[in-house]
Amino acid sequence: MPTTTRSVTATLDGAPYATRIVAGDKTIMADEPLDHGGTDQGFRPHELFLSALASCTAITLRMYADRKQWVVPSIGVTVNMERDQEGAKVDTRLAIVVDLPHDLPTEQRERLLQIAKACPVHRTLENPIHLSARLKS
Repeated sequence: MPTTTRSVTATLDGAPYATRIVAGDKTIMADEPLDHGGTDQGFRPHELFLSALASCTAITLRMYADRKQWVVPSIGVTVNMERDQEGAKVDTRLAIVVDLPHDLPTEQRERLLQIAKACPVHRTLENPIHLSARLKS
């Protein structure tokens, strides 16, 4: 099985929680809202997590529709998260809601819903994830 490597770097300099995230030559901000002590300059970390799944799903659907030469003028994907936490144990539920034009044929709408479950981020989340942490040398 070939290995794919991706990397981002998050740097927090000064402001309470405003964090610059860099991947290659692209930069985005993460932060906490004012009521959590942040400066509200960017997405909350869980919003970034949900954004990865929502955007990957939308892109995958667009690629599939284009490959099939289906006319799908707009694709919307909303990801909702519910979390229950008791101590260190966290139970997380993600719900993906796909918004497609209502005038698409039912067969195409159903097929696109199936494809939504096959985006790379979705597949990553459904398979074992191994986390580690270390100090930089």
